[in-house]
Amino acid sequence: MIDWLYRYPPLYPGILLKRYKRFFVDVQLASGEIVTAHCPNTGPMTGVSTPLSAVQLSKSENPNRKLAYTLELIQVNDNEPTWVGVNTILPNRVVKLALVKYLFPELGDYNLIKTEVVYGLDNKSRVDFFLTGSLEERPIYLEVKNTTFCDGRLALFPDTETTRGQKHLRELMALLPLTRAVMLYFINRGDCTEFSPGDRTDPVYGKLLRQAIAVGLEVLPCRFDISPEGIRYLGLAKLKI
Repeated sequence: MIDWLYRYPPLYPGILLKRYKRFFVDVQLASGEIVTAHCPNTGPMTGVSTPLSAVQLSKSENPNRKLAYTLELIQVNDNEPTWVGVNTILPNRVVKLALVKYLFPELGDYNLIKTEVVYGLDNKSRVDFFLTGSLEERPIYLEVKNTTFCDGRLALFPDTETTRGQKHLRELMALLPLTRAVMLYFINRGDCTEFSPGDRTDPVYGKLLRQAIAVGLEVLPCRFDISPEGIRYLGLAKLKI
C-alpha cells in the first residue's frame, strides 16, 4: 500500500495548448473539449510549460468561480516521462502535513508549528513555518521554495531572477545564530536526485545562498514523487554547492 502524503482530487487529463498572461492555460481535454484553466503559478515555469505536453487539471464545483479548472500537473521528458507539480499553492500544504508527521528528522524535536509568522527587517516579511520545542532548543524559521527547473537529474532554484528570494536569504541570515534558519527546497518532481542554486538564472541568489550556508543556514533539498494519484516524500537530494 502506497503511503501518500497528499492525495489529489479526481483529475482530468488533457493536452496543453498554450499558457498566456501568466494565470491562464488553454487545454484540450481527453473528450476533445478545449477549456481555459487557471494556472496557479506566477513564475516563468521554465521547462515545464511546453505546448502539447500532457497535463492534469482539477475541477471546482464552486459555481462562483470564473474558471472551473485548475492546472495541477504537467508531464516532462527531461530524463524519463515525469509528472511535475505546477500548483505553487500545494508545497506549503504538503510540507505542513510532513511536519505534522515528523518526516524531516533533520529538524530535530519540535512540538509547535506556526505558519506565516512575521519576521525580518521592520517585521515586513512572513516566514512560511516557525517551529519551537523545549526551552533548550533554538526556534526554527523555515522557508519553502517550490522547485521545478532542472538540468538532467540536477534540480535548480531559481529559474529566473528573484529579488524576493534574495531578500529571504538575507533575512534568514540575520536570524543566525540565535535561531535556526532552514531553507526547504520542495523538488516538485521525482526524477531529480541532486540540487544546486540556479547560478545561470540568478547568480546573486547563488552567491547569497553560499554565504548563508557558510554562516549556518541549513538547506533541505526535499525530493517528492508526483503522480495524478498523489504526492510521496522520497527523502533528500544530494546538495551540490
